[in-house]
Amino acid sequence: MTEKAKATIESGKAVLGIEFGSTRIKAVLIDENNNPIAQGSHEWENQLVNGLWTYSLEAIWFGVQDCYRDLRANVQAQYGVELTELAAIGVSAMMHGYMPFDKDGEMLAPFRTWRNTNTGEAAAILSKLFNYNIPLRWSISHLYQAILNEEEHVKDVAFLTTLAGYIHWQLTGEKVIGIGDGSGMLPVDPATKDYSAEMVEKFDKLIAEKGFGWTLRDILPKILVAGEKAGVLSEEGAKKLDISGNLKAGAPVCPPEGDAGTGMVATNAVKQRTGNVSAGTSSFSMIVLEKELSRPYEMIDMVTTPDGSLVAMVHCNNCTSDLNAWVGIFREYTELLGVPVDMNKIFATLYNNALNGDPDCGGLVSYNYFSGEPITGLNEGRPLFVRTVGNRFNLANFMRANISAAVAVLKIGNDILFNDEKIKVDRITGHGGLFKTKGVGQSILAAALNSPISVMETAGEGGAWGMALLAGYLVNNKEQRNLADYLEMDVFAGNTGTSIAPTEEAVAGFNAYIENYKKCLPIEEAAVAHKP
Repeated sequence: MTEKAKATIESGKAVLGIEFGSTRIKAVLIDENNNPIAQGSHEWENQLVNGLWTYSLEAIWFGVQDCYRDLRANVQAQYGVELTELAAIGVSAMMHGYMPFDKDGEMLAPFRTWRNTNTGEAAAILSKLFNYNIPLRWSISHLYQAILNEEEHVKDVAFLTTLAGYIHWQLTGEKVIGIGDGSGMLPVDPATKDYSAEMVEKFDKLIAEKGFGWTLRDILPKILVAGEKAGVLSEEGAKKLDISGNLKAGAPVCPPEGDAGTGMVATNAVKQRTGNVSAGTSSFSMIVLEKELSRPYEMIDMVTTPDGSLVAMVHCNNCTSDLNAWVGIFREYTELLGVPVDMNKIFATLYNNALNGDPDCGGLVSYNYFSGEPITGLNEGRPLFVRTVGNRFNLANFMRANISAAVAVLKIGNDILFNDEKIKVDRITGHGGLFKTKGVGQSILAAALNSPISVMETAGEGGAWGMALLAGYLVNNKEQRNLADYLEMDVFAGNTGTSIAPTEEAVAGFNAYIENYKKCLPIEEAAVAHKP
């Protein structure tokens, strides 16, 4: 395997996928058979600046350059060769948000990420205008909120894009976007695989009196679908990515995508009646639909797969951050005892003990709200643990309540799909940090959604691997298959992972937990109101 991988790298046949996650930038290099052969990463954190969550351009470029440097070091350590040439590249990032640029390519306002919830007025007006749920984090919400706020920069906008679209533009010079990420800028029409012409026209009429001198079509990136060529790595782009100067220009680059799209690819969930759940800093479920929903729902976002199929997305701003913080407390306690700390062991021990807890978590309730949570109507969040003296307060129930909190809001949204819309799903696959401890997050999510949940061995590879697969689809799809068939036949070869089905007792327990969770939401609202 090592010699084969070395030959792949030396001959320029390796494919690179890069993903900008909320807490980590990751690069994965794959061979012609889609196997990961090297990786690099860079840890980072968003900043709260002037009340808005952001990452600076300096942090973005230092992060991706450090991630690529780490990848080069990994290649050199494993194979003793320099990474100089690639068969294809793909870039993905956390979806949506707001990155406006003027005609000279200068950024007009700091990057506003998906985490911001300051766009409520705009999202409400646009949802009514379009008769379509427009979430707070979508680019069109940010743009219209900036207009409502009479922000000076809006008149000068010449290009509006997402983080993935921005990096792609800088690497290739092309102002394009993958349809999945694009569907979170402005709704797309699955029939035309382009922005909804009706909504573009309505928006332009809405802002016509402002006299900005641009229309929506002027400033949005061009939409492309998976398998379409989206440019090549330019000389300037190669130097920006690899500051050592060893990487050659010319590699074809696939359409940039959002992390939701790469999650669908990484879990082989782009076919209708399949779904996936990504659970990390934030969480979201993606169910690929056979038909449109009966009506718009505020809790459900309509996006697409990277090849343009309609997807019902339930997006939650919070997932594992508070859970990780609690595990950190146990790490500190272990260090105080003078016991050597192995974080993997601490996570595994605490998570597995959660399975010994009561199905309803003993009446304990946790709110993991580091930031606001639109599905439960909160523009801000305060991490909060709630119990009464009569609850069964022990370590197993404590951990089970916190893990259940990580998927609680996800359940509230998905109950609409499964109970109200009667959506049918053949397979749901989980991936992300919540599933690293085998069987635990998987079991609790199965109870929450009342559905079997599969997890693949590749689940830990995550979105960067999914992005590499999309880049590989551009250059390695010899049989000219559609994306779903390419993944099924050429990548996963029938592997559906290990499945866990919920017991009736576990489902009933989680239902009791979620009813308790909903009843106690006013406590969380009070915490937001009274704890600055």
